[in-house]
Amino acid sequence: MVKRNRVQFTAIVMFLLIFVALIMVFPFAWMVLGSVKSKSELFAMPIKWFPEVPVWKNYVQVVTKVPFFQFYWNTAKVAVISTAGQVLTCALSAYAFSKLRFKGRDTLFILYLATMMIPGQVTMIPQYELLNKIGLMNTLWTLILLRWFSPFGVFLLRQFFVSIPDSLVEAARIDGASEVRIFARIILPLSKSVVATLVTLTFLNSWNEFMGPLIYLNDQKKYTLQIGIRYFQQMWGTEYTLIMAATTMSLIPIVVIYIFAQKYFIEGIAAAGVKG
Repeated sequence: MVKRNRVQFTAIVMFLLIFVALIMVFPFAWMVLGSVKSKSELFAMPIKWFPEVPVWKNYVQVVTKVPFFQFYWNTAKVAVISTAGQVLTCALSAYAFSKLRFKGRDTLFILYLATMMIPGQVTMIPQYELLNKIGLMNTLWTLILLRWFSPFGVFLLRQFFVSIPDSLVEAARIDGASEVRIFARIILPLSKSVVATLVTLTFLNSWNEFMGPLIYLNDQKKYTLQIGIRYFQQMWGTEYTLIMAATTMSLIPIVVIYIFAQKYFIEGIAAAGVKG
């Protein structure tokens, strides 16, 4: 009887998970199918789920009506450099907060984490004034530098670094290894899963960022994808099939990265949450 109840419970849970997954996948599937439909098919009643003949020219029109590949390149540049910088600064900070001993370390760590409670709207105006004074307005470096420091990233890596035995670090120090070598040859190789998690989260956030480019960029040649799609929508607001095609192309790198990093993403979240 117990085994039968367990099987029934598992079946119910699986059914609910599949149901929720289908609900979440439906908008994405509708967008992809809509990107290769004609306008008449998109608004046809009753609904046509699949196009009779895929209209691939929707994608061609997107890249010809606006400098879409320029938007793509700008976004890739911001996302890659932002991710590399944030992972480096967060990893170094997390190593200091977890493996180095200095006065006030824990207090400083708590104060650093406390900045996560400050809403972004509070710092938006001071950041704008500061970047304007140092001449970084309307440059991609504005978006990059703002993402090089992340309390959440430091917290995520520090929680994992704490779980690495101090005996490994002490043994390396006795052998004469420098802190840089310990960090690069011992800590990082043992932290691949959590570092991959931070890389995935940072890249996705940078790729999808909308508010930052909207505030700091006013030159069309420097638009990122999110602002570029908004600009495209302002120009061709009634061309919903083209907007769906543009959005679908913007999501390709995100889907690819998540597919390849999914294993490390789950392992990293679990390790940082349980072992820390």
